[in-house]
Amino acid sequence: MSINNHIRNYYEQLVAEEILRRLHGSTPAVSVEHMADIACVALNRLPPRYIRFEVDMAFFMTPDELVQTNNRVIDAVTEAIAFVEKHRREEDE
Repeated sequence: MSINNHIRNYYEQLVAEEILRRLHGSTPAVSVEHMADIACVALNRLPPRYIRFEVDMAFFMTPDELVQTNNRVIDAVTEAIAFVEKHRREEDE
C-alpha cells in the first residue's frame, strides 16, 4: 500500500492556478513543458505544506494567513516566470 495517493503539497494547486491565470492567452502560447518548469521553480521557492484534504488548510488558516499564502504564491510564480525566461533552453525557443 502506498500513501502517495493520500497526501499532496497544498501549494501545487495554487501555483498551477496562478500560472494558468498569468499565462492564459499568451502569444505565442506557452507549452505545458514550459509551465511545468515554472511550477517546479515556484514550488521550490515555497515551503512544503502537505495535506490530505483541502478543507484541512481552509479550516486551520486565519484570513490573514490565507492572504499571506496567496501573496507568497504570486511572488513565487512571478520570480519563477522571470527565472525560467532568463534560463530558457535553446530547444524551447
